[in-house]
Amino acid sequence: MSKFDSTLDLCFSALGDPTRRMILERLARSEATAGELAEPHNMALPSFMEHLKKLEAAGLITSEKKGRTRVCQLAPDAFSPAKNWLTEQSEIWEGRLDQFDDYITNLMKEKNK
Repeated sequence: MSKFDSTLDLCFSALGDPTRRMILERLARSEATAGELAEPHNMALPSFMEHLKKLEAAGLITSEKKGRTRVCQLAPDAFSPAKNWLTEQSEIWEGRLDQFDDYITNLMKEKNK
């Protein structure tokens, strides 16, 4: 995955807000209406809907209009782009730390000769 992937940027931007993270935690349990999701948050519904739009634009949730109600749920594999990127970064840094450990070990061996 390219480190300049706009989908990844949208995902991390969406995850950067505590209100949106709380929405995702709630949706991890089950789908919910926009009204149910907004209930615990002290904000106007139009402001809350902007959070839902950002989550949907990032591919983290899906929503469907059922009559006058909007029902939201987590998107399948919602966190895969972020998880994959973090896994790649972890592997890179583990390799670098292993190389650094080898370097220090060799320095210590040379010093003790």
